[in-house]
Amino acid sequence: MSYEIDLSGRVAMVTGASSGLGAQFARTLAGAGAAVVLASRRIERLKELRAQIEAEGGDAHVVQLDVTDIDSIRSAVAHAETEVGSIDILVNNSGVSTTQRLQDVTEEDYDFIFDTNVKGAFFVAQEVGKRMLARAKGAAPGTYTGGRIINIASMAGLKVLPQIGAYCMSKAAVVQMTKAMALEWGRFEINTNAICPGYIDTEINHHHWQTEQGQKLMSMLPRKRVGQPQDLDALLVLLASHQSHFINGAIIAADDGFAL
Repeated sequence: MSYEIDLSGRVAMVTGASSGLGAQFARTLAGAGAAVVLASRRIERLKELRAQIEAEGGDAHVVQLDVTDIDSIRSAVAHAETEVGSIDILVNNSGVSTTQRLQDVTEEDYDFIFDTNVKGAFFVAQEVGKRMLARAKGAAPGTYTGGRIINIASMAGLKVLPQIGAYCMSKAAVVQMTKAMALEWGRFEINTNAICPGYIDTEINHHHWQTEQGQKLMSMLPRKRVGQPQDLDALLVLLASHQSHFINGAIIAADDGFAL
């Protein structure tokens, strides 16, 4: 006997889907049967990803989204629900970082990080959450009540790392945001959880792991390796599924033991 999670009939929205983990999350959810809304500022990259997903038999749709713009958030969510249907699953993935010591962080650096990682993540979840709440209360149509919100935090929100202190602060805020949403919205069958990835080899940082500095960092990791984007697939699908109905407010480290 095999065990399978099927997301057929569900609509999932993935922010920051144009590259890296976001693109992998979108492919994974589509592979599990969900209709996936790809959201990002880089619309051409989203169209390329949509073509890849459709070529593999999946269902994907594109919306342009700037998470630092509240009007853009509202417009993107409304467009997605009009075109595809009520959003059942949100993967709140958009994130940015800078590298410098705390004494060198400028106001522009700080706002750049927090506007995307905290403010943007909050208002995306709020906009989708409002609609999930309306369906749960019978104030809006929808065949599926409740929902799944998966915030992508970081092991840097659990363990402070040098030279990315502002990023660590922002992801710690996402951890607390996740718990707050789980507490307030859980009684409406809206489950909010966070994944805290460790070091993952993506197209953005792939070259770094080949450098002397990257190799030195890798040698200090618990099992002297970095993860691959697909290492998060099973956890993502579980949290997106009905089978996760008893998991709410969980902050799950997927970091190969780095934050221990």
